[in-house]
Amino acid sequence: MLDIKWIRENPQALDEALAKRGANPESHNLLALDEARRQHLTRLQEAQERRNAASKEIGKAMASGDKALADRLKAEVAELKGFVQEGEAEERRLDAELRDALARVPNVPLEDVPVGADENDNVEIRKVGKPAHHNWSKEHFEIGEALGLMDFERAAKLSGARFTVLSGQLARLERALGQFMLDLHTTEHGYTEVQPPLLVRDDAMFGTGQLPKFSEDLFRAGDDHWLVPTAEVPLTNLVREEILDGEKLPLRFTALTPCFRSEAGSAGRDTRGMLRQHQFYKVELVSITDEDSAIAEHERMTECAETVLKKLDLPFRTMVLCSGDMGFGARKTYDLEVWLPGQNTYREISSCSVCGDFQGRRMNARYRAAGEKQPRFVHTLNGSGTAVGRALIAVMENYQNEDGTIAVPDVLRPYMGGIEKIGG
Repeated sequence: MLDIKWIRENPQALDEALAKRGANPESHNLLALDEARRQHLTRLQEAQERRNAASKEIGKAMASGDKALADRLKAEVAELKGFVQEGEAEERRLDAELRDALARVPNVPLEDVPVGADENDNVEIRKVGKPAHHNWSKEHFEIGEALGLMDFERAAKLSGARFTVLSGQLARLERALGQFMLDLHTTEHGYTEVQPPLLVRDDAMFGTGQLPKFSEDLFRAGDDHWLVPTAEVPLTNLVREEILDGEKLPLRFTALTPCFRSEAGSAGRDTRGMLRQHQFYKVELVSITDEDSAIAEHERMTECAETVLKKLDLPFRTMVLCSGDMGFGARKTYDLEVWLPGQNTYREISSCSVCGDFQGRRMNARYRAAGEKQPRFVHTLNGSGTAVGRALIAVMENYQNEDGTIAVPDVLRPYMGGIEKIGG
């Protein structure tokens, strides 16, 4: 959520930032709501002050024997009391209206984010590994079904479209990938492993920006709970409504969890295979830091995610997203795109974003810097470290053999009980 004070001082900058995102200007509407609220607060404060003054004047009128004046003052106090009570209810309504309007405005891109409309305007900043493609290269679902270890028909009987049943060594390979990522991030990258709840309340979804605008992308579970679309939600909200010691930042959290997404708006896209599922596993990275360290932390987090792909020896490229392709809460985002020889193209496997104090403000999560009395809102970052299902796809396609078997990457063999090949 953006700071209304900043918007008052920079209305043109807000509208220019929104234009870069391809969004409509919002400053006029927000400032109108803000002005109505401020004018009402002024009237309410004046009424409260007059009520207090009139209450004191009643005593003086009674002491002087001026009953008529005392009665008029009593009537005025009663009228002001009613106005104040109604005014306080109106204040809550105006507060909620402004807050709801602010909650629907996306974050402001950083100055170095390339301006563009969609994914076609994203900019490649580096490429690692040499992509390979053979005339016998198959897509992951062809490989998995041929091995009898990936079953979409049975998954559809159980749950419908966009679900998969993995079995045998392929199920173990997916589990190995998740464990490998967790071990890497906790032992080499300094993240603290967390096992968070998979059901969160409205406030948690609001805190990271999924609500109120993106409810159709989520799965509701009960009146006040949602299945997590990503572990970013519970991990980031670990610090909600707290004031942290600035000297103990950054806090770095990681978790391996199932994620649940409705995939609203993706009809007809990636309907075959495991690329776009309602349920999938992901290792998430979250950092809670101060204002001065956030940009450097963003580069560090992206490097941590890249290390996963380097150790798996998977070709990939790192893209900086243009302004029109970034997520709602991001100020800048790097996407890692892994090479899939079965599709003969790169596909996103990780997204690392720096959000500024956008989520910190929504969560009321703050930190107190050394020597400062006034706390500031924390700055937050999140990234996939990485998507486990997509890593499985990438391993299957990049390590496939012409005979339909899959070689197990060296770094995963300890997690696979020494197995070197799947199938055959």
